[in-house]
Amino acid sequence: MKGVHIGQTGHDVALSSALLLYSARDGSCYATVHAVAAERESGRPVIGAGRPLSRRALIDALVQLDRNAAPRAEFLPGNVLGVTSAAVTWWTPPARRRVFFQCRKVGERTAVVPHPGLVFQAGAGGFRVFAVKGDARPEAGTALFEPPYFNTWDHGQICIGSAKVPRRIEASAIDGWEEGFFASAFTHPNPGGKRVEYKDGFHAFWTDMLDGKFEAFPLEVLVPMKDATAGKLVAGQIGGAK
Repeated sequence: MKGVHIGQTGHDVALSSALLLYSARDGSCYATVHAVAAERESGRPVIGAGRPLSRRALIDALVQLDRNAAPRAEFLPGNVLGVTSAAVTWWTPPARRRVFFQCRKVGERTAVVPHPGLVFQAGAGGFRVFAVKGDARPEAGTALFEPPYFNTWDHGQICIGSAKVPRRIEASAIDGWEEGFFASAFTHPNPGGKRVEYKDGFHAFWTDMLDGKFEAFPLEVLVPMKDATAGKLVAGQIGGAK
């Protein structure tokens, strides 16, 4: 059987057993455990005969799964806001960084421009970015704003497209996730809510940014998100994040 590469430890695994769950209308459940073997010619996994699954064996299996799903022990830098088994959330202070555009209305352009403070989250539910005001490390109650960028959806979701991002979801991979975001070209605004409050619209805002109109990012263009805070993002309470 062909192994697959999963988990934060980065080891190869292969299908070895299967649990089948049976349920009745009265809510009672029953489970069997089955060995999995590979067909001699095709190599396809085949579920073998089952045996009743005991409560002790089920608990042991769940403990092992929980242990392997938990984040590995690692030193967390000061920009990390939260780590769970499914997501890493971090902050970047306001800075000047290069952006790339390949857009009909803006053109094929690149420039180093000012950015607001940003909160990123890489997780099982996708890659997301939000803006924050000020240059202090966000606290749990810090308000989040819409990301003022092309290629983003509602709830901060980033359209990754062909961007190269890490396979790992852990604090040590933060630099790779950020590089994947800033090194990819912004190509289009996605449908959904307003991303910036600017008199001539989204395309005009980024044209002015690329032309060097602003020495610092104009925080007045940021669009607030209702009831969205850094604490709620870490807790998985924004847009179905986990």
